Amino acid sequence: MKLQIKRATALACTVLLLTFIPNFARGADSDYSFKVHNNTKNTIKKLLASEDGKTYGFFDIGNGIKAGDSMTLVWAKNEGKCKQWFKAVYDDDSESAPVQFDFCEKNLELEFS
Repeated sequence: MKLQIKRATALACTVLLLTFIPNFARGADSDYSFKVHNNTKNTIKKLLASEDGKTYGFFDIGNGIKAGDSMTLVWAKNEGKCKQWFKAVYDDDSESAPVQFDFCEKNLELEFS
């Protein structure tokens, strides 16, 4: 039981470290912004990021990104390494394949098709 609590605590801490704060809460010069395009037929309900491709945290995207829509998000420079694994979770609970992106790249655009 104690081991399960330790694991749950470690997972919760990891998720907190990977949870991202909206643009208005940070200075513009300390962040990278990027655009996400949803070119699928489903709403993206979660965007997940991971440094190791195994443990994922998420971006707060509110009610999601509807099919055909785009959203600009912010990657804080102090949120870890620039290269991250990224995937989408759709409204039918399916997930995209994980893909690695460099969030420190200028004018980064992620497209889900």
